[in-house]
Amino acid sequence: MTQIVICPGIHEPKLTEDFILGSGWGCPNLLIFPAQDYPAYSGVHILQFLGDRDRVPAASELIFISFSAGVVGAIAAALAWQLQGGKVKAFIAVDGWGVPLTGNFPIHRISHDYFTHWSSALLGSGLDSFYADPPIEHLELWRNPQTARGWWVQHSEGTSETRSPTTAAVFLNHLLQRYSGALE
Repeated sequence: MTQIVICPGIHEPKLTEDFILGSGWGCPNLLIFPAQDYPAYSGVHILQFLGDRDRVPAASELIFISFSAGVVGAIAAALAWQLQGGKVKAFIAVDGWGVPLTGNFPIHRISHDYFTHWSSALLGSGLDSFYADPPIEHLELWRNPQTARGWWVQHSEGTSETRSPTTAAVFLNHLLQRYSGALE
């Protein structure tokens, strides 16, 4: 079973509720790390949250979707989850500016503007990515992914890339379909 783990940043929980609604998800397999109760940037706390076997069965495959400071904790938890024998199907960093991302699982970045997209890629661009154009506010990307218009950047062999216009929500939903069919 695929579980989607949402790791919010440091903000009001209502923003994460808006993110889920704006993404159009109705799937029951969402786990939301309670960043209002624990440090969003703490991989240890996220791993403890996942370690509850009543919450996450041992055979679960995880897709991480993290935002801002939550990207720091989520990447550490994803790597530790794998070291403990767990499976990470994909990692999606939403505005994880300045966070190095590496792992032996697919990694994608979503950014609120081109500068964040470009400069974050220096620390690990991963696979397909998205950036908002025109730029939007950092928190607005999380609050309303359905209104964040921009470019889906697809990387091909070598250095070539193609760009297609879309929204952050459409991009996210495509990734979830690709890795799990979770929205079916």
